[in-house]
Amino acid sequence: MAKVYEFIANGSEEIEALTVVDVLRRAGIDIKTVSITGTEEVELSHGVKMKCDTTIEAADLSDADMLLLPGGLPGATNLNEHEGVRQAMLRQYQSGKKVGAICAAPLVLGSLGILQGKKATCYPGFEDQMTGAEYTKEIYTIDGNVITGEGPAATLPYSYAILEMLGEKTAAENLREGMMFNHLMSK
Repeated sequence: MAKVYEFIANGSEEIEALTVVDVLRRAGIDIKTVSITGTEEVELSHGVKMKCDTTIEAADLSDADMLLLPGGLPGATNLNEHEGVRQAMLRQYQSGKKVGAICAAPLVLGSLGILQGKKATCYPGFEDQMTGAEYTKEIYTIDGNVITGEGPAATLPYSYAILEMLGEKTAAENLREGMMFNHLMSK
């Protein structure tokens, strides 16, 4: 079973932080939320308080198949300013493993050089912070072992695409149907 870790900062966007966790857990993926605040507690961008599964100091990321970053402000900035997050994302990418970021968070990947020569998407207005990337304006974009998402409304398709990247295509198809996503998109 795939192991996924999602870094959460104060100011992370609620829907971007929690939708991917919900979808992956429904599919049986072992995904852990990792606080970067020094405690398991975080306060998200709209005042929702959340207790993460662990802290970055306590997490053993060596078994990670994928590392994820939610957007939101100042969450994406807080993630980018955290040296532990930066080093973890860079190690993950350089080892050929999967990384993902949505909304404003692709700025972290851009600042690390991960998006150099890659196609990527983000929340409009942050494209200049995806250093070296070809901005696609898509809901989500996969280029090699990197997935980026556009913003809050992209969270479900982004999450299903992550499942497919993890080799769970059938689970993604079943969840699209079971969560009424296909019905929504047929309207």
